[in-house]
Formats: sequence, structure tokens, C-alpha cells
Amino acid sequence: MTRTVPQHPQPAIAQHPTAAGTHRPAAQPPGLQGDPHPHHPPALLLDGITKTYKSKAGAVDALRGVTYHFQRGSYTAVMGPSGSGKSTLLQCAAGLDKPSTGAVVLNGIPLHGLNEVALTKLRREQMGFVFQAYNLLPSLTVYDNVALPLRLTGKRPRRTDVHDVLRQVGLEDKAKRRPAELSGGQQQRVAIARALITQPAVFFADEPTGALDSTTSRQVLELLRTATDRSGQTVVMVTHDPVAAAYADRVLFLSDGVVAGSLDRGTPQQIAAAMSDLER
Repeated sequence: MTRTVPQHPQPAIAQHPTAAGTHRPAAQPPGLQGDPHPHHPPALLLDGITKTYKSKAGAVDALRGVTYHFQRGSYTAVMGPSGSGKSTLLQCAAGLDKPSTGAVVLNGIPLHGLNEVALTKLRREQMGFVFQAYNLLPSLTVYDNVALPLRLTGKRPRRTDVHDVLRQVGLEDKAKRRPAELSGGQQQRVAIARALITQPAVFFADEPTGALDSTTSRQVLELLRTATDRSGQTVVMVTHDPVAAAYADRVLFLSDGVVAGSLDRGTPQQIAAAMSDLER
């Protein structure tokens, strides 16, 4: 798994002038740019999402009217300065938190119409999750950790399916090990296999390489890239790392709770420059 991040000399950057006369990348029309099947529903739709938190100091608007289409088979990195709303967006998109207003539609199913039981079932069957913390069960073997999501949905996992996803992440020989016997990078790869076993409609990753060294990070990012290229998975990844974001098809930039722009297949240098512009 040694891949060089592709260099794209002419990324598609949409820009608009700011009040100060400088330029920032502006959001592409959601769901239109790069959509090979414009009549197919997106894997994930955010429609006018707002999220307001109450605090002693007053109301805090984490998201302010975010609308975006994540098309099927796309790999999107979500970036922005600290406090821009990245994690809140992912939490709302995955049904882990409820937006104050607006709608989230996953694979054609509106999340706001579901009770907690139905929402939990939907997450188990149609969403995959990988976080900075691996969240593996220490008492279970690698095999049983990967098979767990299927068992939670009442299905009996086929041994061949479990071994197939472990082979995809390069850990078939570690099936009988327990998480404590693995390195951090290996544990993260188990987490990816666990997320892939259900063939989810959308794969959510929140800083998946934040605790890993550069070599292991590259391996993990390769797996996410492969999930899109070979399996047609839709990946939504929150990251602060321009190198990680360069593996995505598109980078979505947030600033102060709104979509500030997008960048198609940028290099790490181009993504870092766009981030610096946002932080000015």
C-alpha cells in the first residue's frame, strides 16, 4: 500500500470576491458538479441544516444553513478552521445529533421522520463509522469485532465475507488476535473492515488518521480511497490534514458554520493554501 498522493496541476476551484477584494474558493452548486447521474438521488443530502447550542453565554450557531449533496461513489473531505462546524456537520449527517432546522436524507430516507429505534437500525445497516478512537471491543477477537455489526442487525455473518474484508485491509492473518495485540494502525484498519462489512450507503470518517504516523496514515487513506474506487462507497471524511484531504475527490470547506467553498482534487499544497485563505 504505497501510493503517492496524485498531483493535479489544474484543480477546479470556484472563487468569489470577498469584501476585502481577495478571493476564496466558493461552493460549487450542490449535487451538480461532477455528478455522472444527475437523476439519481444523492447518497446523502443536507438541506438547510442549522444547529444551535445553548450555553450560559447564550446561543451558539454551529451550523447556519448548510445545503450540500454527497453523490454516490464520491469521496469528500470536510475541512475548516477550529470551530467551523466540521464535527457538528458529521454528527448531524450521521444522525448522531439532531439539527435544529433543516433535513438530512440518507439513501432516500429522511432522518427526521425516524424514531430512535429506527434511526439506530438505519445506522447499523446503512452507515459505516471510523473515528480517531478505534472503538474496538477489547474482549473480542479481530474476526468478532468485524462481524459484530452484522450480528447486531440479526444477520449471521458468513465466514468468507469477514475474511474478505480482513483481506482487503491486509489483516486476514490477524483474525484470531485481540485489539491489544495490534498496533494503532492495525486497529484502525480493523475499524475500517468493521465499517465495510455491512456495505454501507455512506462511510463516515472523523479524523481517522489523527493518532497515526505518516506511513500508517497513508495506508489507512489508501483503504478509504479504494473503498470508493473499487466498491463505489460514498465516503465523508472530516480532517484537518491537507495530505489526508488530497486523497478525496473534493474538499468541502466550512467557515463559521457555512459552506465557504470547495476544491476538486487538489494537491496538499493547494488545499493548505485554501485553508490559509479561510483563516485570514
